[in-house]
Amino acid sequence: MKIEISHVTRYTYEEPATDSVNEIRLTPRTNYRQSCYHHEISIEPVAALFSYEDYFGNRVHAFSVAKPHRELVIRTKATVVTHDRPLTPFNPDAGSSQLEELAGEKLRNRYIEYLLPTDYTEVTPELLEFAEELGPLADGEVYEWVRGAAAAIYRQFVYDPQATSVHTTVSEMLQLRRGVCQDFTHLLIALCRSKGIPSRYVSGYHFVGDLQGGSADFEQASHAWVEVFIPGMGWSGIDPTNNAEIGWRYVKLAHGRDYKDIVPVKGVYRGTGNQRLEVVVDVKKLGG
Repeated sequence: MKIEISHVTRYTYEEPATDSVNEIRLTPRTNYRQSCYHHEISIEPVAALFSYEDYFGNRVHAFSVAKPHRELVIRTKATVVTHDRPLTPFNPDAGSSQLEELAGEKLRNRYIEYLLPTDYTEVTPELLEFAEELGPLADGEVYEWVRGAAAAIYRQFVYDPQATSVHTTVSEMLQLRRGVCQDFTHLLIALCRSKGIPSRYVSGYHFVGDLQGGSADFEQASHAWVEVFIPGMGWSGIDPTNNAEIGWRYVKLAHGRDYKDIVPVKGVYRGTGNQRLEVVVDVKKLGG
């Protein structure tokens, strides 16, 4: 499916800001499930862009604005063709069992950054208790366990944009029992890592325009979901916020250990801390 994304980030400062240094991770990846055919970035005030790949292979654009400015606007536009890709079925005759591979030194060394807890995904007694309620891992059914965990999050936690912030941890969310896609994603990551399943945070977009009754007035935003590495199957995407497998509706931007690795826009500047942030996202389907 061909999808067009427009993303506008606007910072308005109470007093002129100077020496603004920023980096953005808003370039769709090209992989087995999607191809980015067009991507453009414009900055106001005009600034030169420096591009590089970070440790996780995400495309990063950095720029700085030295002169005084009361507004900083970042506009990106992309055209991406996405596909539904069937899951690779697990082959029990491929060698060692899934559980043996997950416990093995080779897999742990290769994916250690996606197995260790982070500030967002700390493994606490409450987290372990929740994981225990989901039942044990069974050989050949690791993916099914992850899908069950995503379904449990979807059932037991309330989507509430007012309940949490970008700094909310899994421990805090378990107490609140509500949150947004970032919180749902961190929780599923923590559950998977507690069972030794490599998992990573994914940022991107979710096309839902045709599910809104034809209305173009609904608010859109960036989205987040999880990718897990399943022995014998590879990396698979799961959206715990919507209890869904990742298909053509999803456009991937970046992945990392948690939100901190893939912040879409971040930077520092000299000036007052009083600022206003406005983000406008538009995701459209252009055709099949």
